[in-house]
Amino acid sequence: MSVHPTSPKFKDNARRALGDAQLQRALGNVKKGFIEKRAAAAAALPEFEDLRDSARDIKDHTLEHLDLYLERYEEKVKASGGHVHFARDAGEARRIILDICKAQGAKTIAKGKSMIAEEIGINAYLEAAGMVPVETDLGEYIIQLRHEMPSHIIAPAVHLNASQVESDFRRVHTHLDTDRDLSEPVQLLTEARAVLRERFLAADVGITGANFLVAETGTSIIVTNEGNGDLSQILPRTHIVLASIEKVVPTLEDASQLLRVLARSATGQDLSVYTTFSTGPRRPEDVDGPDEYHVVILDNGRSAMLGTSFQEMLRCIRCGACMNHCPVYHAVGGHAYGWVYPGPMGAVLTPALIGVDKGGHLPNASTFCGRCESVCPVRIPLPKLMRHWREREFEHHLTPATMRSGLKFWAFFARRPSLYRLATRLGMGALALAGRRSGRFASLPFAGGWTKHRDFPAPQGGTFQQLWKRERAGKRDRS
Repeated sequence: MSVHPTSPKFKDNARRALGDAQLQRALGNVKKGFIEKRAAAAAALPEFEDLRDSARDIKDHTLEHLDLYLERYEEKVKASGGHVHFARDAGEARRIILDICKAQGAKTIAKGKSMIAEEIGINAYLEAAGMVPVETDLGEYIIQLRHEMPSHIIAPAVHLNASQVESDFRRVHTHLDTDRDLSEPVQLLTEARAVLRERFLAADVGITGANFLVAETGTSIIVTNEGNGDLSQILPRTHIVLASIEKVVPTLEDASQLLRVLARSATGQDLSVYTTFSTGPRRPEDVDGPDEYHVVILDNGRSAMLGTSFQEMLRCIRCGACMNHCPVYHAVGGHAYGWVYPGPMGAVLTPALIGVDKGGHLPNASTFCGRCESVCPVRIPLPKLMRHWREREFEHHLTPATMRSGLKFWAFFARRPSLYRLATRLGMGALALAGRRSGRFASLPFAGGWTKHRDFPAPQGGTFQQLWKRERAGKRDRS
């Protein structure tokens, strides 16, 4: 029942995405809709860079003492009348959730947005047990109708346009007037709201994710812009929080600092429209809320990252800024990455969770331009971590033999500077001579991956080292 990754087919996925004209138009919204808003929000907050340092330090401190904070969180949840369940892997998490739903005699489950729910494939598992899980986030609802994965961690349906959504609504909402006007986005939103309102009221169990779990109080925090998360946890008799181990933070003060960088990095807002704190089931004096409160905390390979070179990835607060600024994501979208987590953060996290043999292609899908690291609110060195995965891939002989042979050939020269300089001078001179008429090559031996899609410019003469040496000499003469 878990989600089957197609990450090993990244190249094929990317090729299809590049040829999809509709997708390419939709991906333009990522560049327009997120980058400028984040820049404006950061510029409007003078202490933003200091907050990023603080957010990094909070997460580092928590990861160094993760066992203690998880124990403290569990104590506080129990003290408030709730239950905490620790799941070692996706299968165990699914079984725990199913048992809770069965105990409630659940037929309909209202779901708030949760990447962990996607990671463990909970929807298909509940459906196989005869239950009806309904995504209540608008983007998640749309892709559920299409039987697709999210293509972005904060904007799941960013790869679609309004006409596609209209087509899906007409296909699924057959009980509504066939002549209704759905030509405007606001009409699509109104229809989704009306359909989902019935599901909220019918739900026996609500499942939400968690942006943070606060050890100090046993509180779970979610941030949304639609309010669906609130309805998913307040109206049903039982509320299940689904989160991974690294979501815990020590105090409410720490959570508030992280919230200040989260929304600004994600959507350019000072805060999301709704920031909801939940602590245990309904108390006698409460006017609403669930009768039962369960928290399922998933490991699924994360504890194996602690104490390794990949521990820094566990700082991630799922803002999506790295993919919003990534030129590779802009070109191929999220589905090309072939699993739950796309973009630079997915290129690091996916191999850690499903194995470098299944996710090893993803760290190679990077220009190493550094934009992802420059905007990360918790300063994760994503290019460095992708390099680590490339090294692991090479060590395990997962890269193609031709690539390994080529790297060994290059390394032979790189370890011998004099020979390297001689070889590059001869090579650049020969290419400059051969390409002097056209100024470019339509094909070159060993460069088919480049020349298949674009011409290779002919060198203008001289190597980089020669040009650099010449420029330095010129500066000395002028001084």
